[in-house]
Amino acid sequence: MKYDTNFKSVKDQVSPDEWAARVELAACYRLIDQYGMTDLIYNHVTSRIPGTEHLLINLYGLLYKEITASSLVKIDVEGEIIHKPDTDYGINKSGYVIHGAIHKARPDVKCVLHTHTNAGMAVSVLKCGLLPLTQTAMRWGKIAYHDFEGVVVDLDERKRLVQNLGDCEVMILRNHGLLACGITIGQAFNSIYRLERACQTQLMAMACNSEMVFPPDAVIAKSNAQLSVMPSPDASGKRRAHGSLEWPALKRMLDRRDPSYKT
Repeated sequence: MKYDTNFKSVKDQVSPDEWAARVELAACYRLIDQYGMTDLIYNHVTSRIPGTEHLLINLYGLLYKEITASSLVKIDVEGEIIHKPDTDYGINKSGYVIHGAIHKARPDVKCVLHTHTNAGMAVSVLKCGLLPLTQTAMRWGKIAYHDFEGVVVDLDERKRLVQNLGDCEVMILRNHGLLACGITIGQAFNSIYRLERACQTQLMAMACNSEMVFPPDAVIAKSNAQLSVMPSPDASGKRRAHGSLEWPALKRMLDRRDPSYKT
């Protein structure tokens, strides 16, 4: 069996757009590991290759801290492998069942990210779901929910997944975990990072066993609107996607610590 993790670079074998997407996605995997949102070798982040219907996904068997641009697998939205490294590692079926369905139904989505964190799983079992207790939790005007149907390997579940997601950016998978999608990889990471922190904070507040303070509905709605799209950091007045300002800074941090994700 071939389970070497010293993958040859594919930079000269793919288009510049695909290589750039590979580097961005590998950075996202490393950041999920950096911020403690991994579940051993499980879960996935997928990215659409610009100008194609192909996706990039992780090899099933690598830790997130091992993932590089060249170790990613190219698949179509039905999970058929277009190209992968010379290894016996494959892909996890539930990765393309969930992610492929969303990419196929939502052409606006360039990245889908799914986690099994303790806080995310804990909130997923609460009947109340995520509560608007903090500014962080008020980032989204709508949060989608999808009921648990077992391990996501049944293709028939796809239609219910995308129906429940609708046009939302984030979804709580009941009894399962969290999911975020974005028009960029940076936006998807920003959403999962904030959703995770909102879940952690809610659990901490609930654990105090004290009456919680909820802002008035009008204030919650105002905050949802204010936080839906971030303003430009300059005087142009233009809006920017969530994560667009943080993403370069996060990659600079990775470059200082371990730039091997770019290989």
